[in-house]
Amino acid sequence: MPIEQGFEEERIVTSRTLGEDGDVEYSLRPKVLGEYIGQEKVKENLTVYIEAAKARREALDHVLLYGPPGLGKTTLAGIIANEMGVSIRVTSGPAIEKAGDLAAILTSLSQGDILFIDEIHRLSRSVEEILYPAMEDYSLDIILGKGPGAHSVRLDLPKFTLIGATTRTGLLTAPLRDRFGVISRLELYTPKELSEIIIRSADILGTKIEPAGAMEIARRSRGTPRIANRMLKRVRDFAEVKGDGIITDKIADEALSRMEVDKLGLDMIDRKMMMFIIENFGGGPVGLDTLAASIGEDATTIEDVYEPYLLQLGFLNRTPRGRMATVRAYEHFGVNYTEKPDDSAQQSIFHLED
Repeated sequence: MPIEQGFEEERIVTSRTLGEDGDVEYSLRPKVLGEYIGQEKVKENLTVYIEAAKARREALDHVLLYGPPGLGKTTLAGIIANEMGVSIRVTSGPAIEKAGDLAAILTSLSQGDILFIDEIHRLSRSVEEILYPAMEDYSLDIILGKGPGAHSVRLDLPKFTLIGATTRTGLLTAPLRDRFGVISRLELYTPKELSEIIIRSADILGTKIEPAGAMEIARRSRGTPRIANRMLKRVRDFAEVKGDGIITDKIADEALSRMEVDKLGLDMIDRKMMMFIIENFGGGPVGLDTLAASIGEDATTIEDVYEPYLLQLGFLNRTPRGRMATVRAYEHFGVNYTEKPDDSAQQSIFHLED
């Protein structure tokens, strides 16, 4: 059965921003590093870099933040600006359509300001080339006139910090990537870290929650704070209507089960995809394009949205011949597994992962 087009926008477990996240997500964002939960290595390093830059009264080095969506890259950019005591200008790669758009933004910055570009891998090549001298020499080359009379004028820019965020570092060109002085990867959160985030968010929202209830939501949040906060808001509704307003583990389990999110954070779309591989292709291998056509999604969405968490759980294998469901997937979905000739290799992988 094909998956409906655009269903990703309605999934509670999607790590992409939904319209409903809006102002509530903004209000839940920490403002300083001391309030930011998780990503300890990144925080420790940024603390050193920020303190050193402030001591020298210099702009912070350009920063590249990468990792799956929903982990707090935008939040971290705002925190860096607050810690440095400077203004931040927020934009995105797709929003900067022409070189002139970027030039207008750069010339409006003040000394030490931060320019945050989300989805920086989606900048056009012409726009990206404007960034090279801006990042390296703090200058901007502008072409005046046309034809034989055209000439270049170099404008000096204030020393600023560019913070780029991306979910796909492989799409960044080497010249752009090499101009970042600080490159930090954000990792998926542990259930313990997510439960701390949920308890903090519940306090901000004025919702009572028990530690067990927070952990129940955390375990199903796919390692992503954005999903955890979204689930918290939905579970809060169930607690107010079906309970006494307090989020317990029982209320959280009932609410998320009704939303078809299982104990591992898998929803209906994940189950349809995995069962399609198991039932229609005997567990695989199945090519990405074939899988995409069969479930009614494009290949990029499958690679970027559906597969990462399934790979992390060990439910899916990417092989040279295509995608394969693992023994763990069969066990989780309650399907009898039939051993295949190449299973010895898979078993050794599972053993190493354990």
